[in-house]
Amino acid sequence: MMHIDGPVRFAIAGFGHIGKRHAAMIAANPACELAAVCDIAAENTLGLPENVPFYQDWEALLSANPGIHVCCICTPNGLHAEQSLSALSHGKHVVVEKPMALSRADCERIIHKALNVSRQVFCVMQNRYSPAAQWLHGLIKQGLLGDIHLVQVQCYWNRDERYYRPGGAPHPWHGHPQLDGGTLYTQFAHFIDILYWIFGDIHRIQSQFYDFAHSHTTAFEDSGTAFFELVQGGMGSLTFSTAVWGQNFESTLTAVGSKGTVKLGGQYMNEVAYCHIEGYDMPELPAAQPANEYGGYQGSAANHHHVIQNVVEVLKGQKETTTNALEGMKVVDMIERIYQAGSRPMAASWPPATANPLKTKSHV
Repeated sequence: MMHIDGPVRFAIAGFGHIGKRHAAMIAANPACELAAVCDIAAENTLGLPENVPFYQDWEALLSANPGIHVCCICTPNGLHAEQSLSALSHGKHVVVEKPMALSRADCERIIHKALNVSRQVFCVMQNRYSPAAQWLHGLIKQGLLGDIHLVQVQCYWNRDERYYRPGGAPHPWHGHPQLDGGTLYTQFAHFIDILYWIFGDIHRIQSQFYDFAHSHTTAFEDSGTAFFELVQGGMGSLTFSTAVWGQNFESTLTAVGSKGTVKLGGQYMNEVAYCHIEGYDMPELPAAQPANEYGGYQGSAANHHHVIQNVVEVLKGQKETTTNALEGMKVVDMIERIYQAGSRPMAASWPPATANPLKTKSHV
């Protein structure tokens, strides 16, 4: 792979909340340039940056802009695979929002294409940049907790009518089985990534799923629990829900080891709630970034500037990828296996998405 000497030129597929976030981080980085944007919405409705070429067809954008280095895929989950593959086929590097795809098989297709064309795929898992997550990652890597006995992940968020039926009408893709995929893909993939990044893979999974409050707004579960063993030793569990009333509650990770116990807490696993380790004094950590604001609800920490900076540093030959394509695939693989281990309450039928799945849909 040849290193880029001048500005890194980006294109964005999907100019909703996440696409705008990418555009802001590209504009704030002096080593970057936003070269083109694609969305199926009308140009005058999107609040586009001035003097940035706009397209409503992804293939047309790629064909017309051979000088683009990187494509940011900020569209609904079910479009990530095909749009990533298309960008790679045009010789572009790819930054793909979570999840990388909605199946391991599609992730493998992306990795195969990236290897064939010698291009990088960066998976957006910005919670790895949280000071609390990085602290725990280093703690486990040094073995300071000793043997890991138990890891428990709990994610309790609110996603109600404001999210699935904004303005009283069904959202174009939230809740749709082919474009959304489910709560583990759309809401909680970041925290499954933290579990994988710090503690490794899981197996011997048992799962249960429920739909308490969303039978009229989604095609799938809003709550569930999974029990599993850690491949590297120890046992674990995941409990999650988007049926919390009113607002997000918490996302936590507790680890119990032979030499101590720690807990990451807060709404987004962005703070250390408990630390008691043999012979260890808890250091003072940098302040966490605030949550991303998405107009009526919140997402994970606003760490996208780190993601874009990592892309620049990798393409200039200065650093390694923070979250590579294989890691992105493992998160999808874990989610897929968690779902396969239980019976999901999937709707027998669901209204089709208003978007043409072959074109770009705004990630809102």
